[in-house]
Amino acid sequence: MKTLEELNKIREEALEKLNLRKEKGGIRIVVGMATCGIAAGARPVMTALLEEVGKRKLEHVVVGQTGCIGMCRLEPIVEVYVPGKEKVTYVNMNPEKARRVVVEHIVNGRVITEYTIGAVQNK
Repeated sequence: MKTLEELNKIREEALEKLNLRKEKGGIRIVVGMATCGIAAGARPVMTALLEEVGKRKLEHVVVGQTGCIGMCRLEPIVEVYVPGKEKVTYVNMNPEKARRVVVEHIVNGRVITEYTIGAVQNK
């Protein structure tokens, strides 16, 4: 059992980490990693994103995961959050597409519209 003092210290450390994330203000890439996403191939997509971001030393980019995004038939889904811009949702992803998203969208600032949910819904 932890003492109240130990719990308060853990809480303070967690809040500091959270504040550091907020202050960073960088780009966030989020992969849907619920059962539906994993079954559709989200793990290799996540791995490709992490490798590409690492290879390019993009320290302002955080790659993370979330649960179900709610569009199972479009998995694997990747959402890109760029500060000051609208969220972009990429669907039916694979490792090759994920690498291209890092190069085109994250590095060069060009959304790959044919991979987005808007392109899929307009078909």
